[in-house]
Amino acid sequence: MQWEVVIGLETHTQLKTNTKIFSGASIKYGAEPNTQADEVSIALPGVLPVLNAEAVRCAIKFGLAVNAEIAPRSIFARKNYFYPDLPKGYQISQYELPVVGKGSLTVQVGDQEKTVRITRAHLEEDAGKSVHGAQEGMSGIDLNRAGTPLLEIVTEPDMRSAAEAVAYAKKLHELVQWIDICDGNMQEGSFRCDVNVSVRPKGTEKLGTRREIKNLNSFKFMQQAIEYETQWQIDTLEDGGTIQQATVLFNPETGETRAMRSKEEANDYLYFPDPDLLPLAISQADINAVKATMPELPEAMKSRFEQQYGLPAYDAAAITASKPMADYFVSTIQAFGGEAKQASNWVMGSLSAKLNEAGLEVINSPVSAQALAGLLKRIADNTISGKMAKDVFEAMWAGEGDADDIIAKKGLKQVSDSGAIEAIVDQVLAANAVMVAEYKAGKEKAFNGLVGQCMKASQGKANPAQVNEILKKKLA
Repeated sequence: MQWEVVIGLETHTQLKTNTKIFSGASIKYGAEPNTQADEVSIALPGVLPVLNAEAVRCAIKFGLAVNAEIAPRSIFARKNYFYPDLPKGYQISQYELPVVGKGSLTVQVGDQEKTVRITRAHLEEDAGKSVHGAQEGMSGIDLNRAGTPLLEIVTEPDMRSAAEAVAYAKKLHELVQWIDICDGNMQEGSFRCDVNVSVRPKGTEKLGTRREIKNLNSFKFMQQAIEYETQWQIDTLEDGGTIQQATVLFNPETGETRAMRSKEEANDYLYFPDPDLLPLAISQADINAVKATMPELPEAMKSRFEQQYGLPAYDAAAITASKPMADYFVSTIQAFGGEAKQASNWVMGSLSAKLNEAGLEVINSPVSAQALAGLLKRIADNTISGKMAKDVFEAMWAGEGDADDIIAKKGLKQVSDSGAIEAIVDQVLAANAVMVAEYKAGKEKAFNGLVGQCMKASQGKANPAQVNEILKKKLA
């Protein structure tokens, strides 16, 4: 039997606010345990939550970015469950009326486009954190995270492979950073994905029983977890077993998922409207005010780069995959003033390769956009060849100075004097009579050999275009 995997994602995005969603306590990462747990966080009797307006603006931004409905009226609810890191015994979230409704996100999967429907995005508070092993034989509770503002983004079960799920998660990860509502730091828990996985016989419409893989904070782990879980479910069904709805965890060391607890349904949480919080009202004026602060979105920027700079679609997509990279490219173009395609080749090629090798983000690049533009100018005015430019770039990356300094120090200035190049060509032709004869006999490769000899004789400094031109004239 052929099987089809069905995947939906729930992504907890930590919002970029200075304080918690319902109190004025800091959410700065790395503080000593429980130093940011205020009266609201630890649920002292009589304290009341006050909604953080910046968290609401972040939610509106996201809704605008995915062309979603933004509810004029949404309601906060109490999601009731007991766990040690939730002192109130309930989490303040949204249930029936979320702040953001239906939207979509289109992603590239190989050479295919895939549109993933977004069901909703709702505001909620994070819980605290259980700490195991800090003291031998004991567990502790750190409530610093309790009350941290989250936007939970929920998709329809539209994805049909691990590759599609990872492509969606990466695109969402980049988008929330692009619109500046989340720092995207997965190691610190700012962007965490729960993945719902089920399988069904190919060609059927009825969904299988899902299992939810919790708290994946790595795209690599997400891929591995989905692939393992999919195969596990298929093997279980083919062996005559049944799938029980459950919450599961992924172990990166073994590459396996394991059941943690049976999966709750919504009615298990006994949702009801929080009596301490008024309904959230959002006017069109509120939406317009946020819209005025929105940056140009990736798809719009991609189209503009194709039209304004004449970039191929592939280049424009690669450069606009990250806002810092797009900003770097624009700064390079502005400082260079030359051909945009040449700039994109360097940004996507040598620069990206060195960043990947060093594990750096473009904002931390040792070669600034202005410095790269300086190198491109020297290529454009034939001061150096493309081959020389790679050596200059390596030296720039190593911190040896800007392009002009390195060219001067290393004596790399390209020879463009036609008289000097002609003299070199004459010497090479005189010394390589056999190669000349082969070329005249129709062996095109012999011409490349002669070019190589000329470049060798000039120690790589002769202008390659001029060498080619003069050689052709001499051999005609």
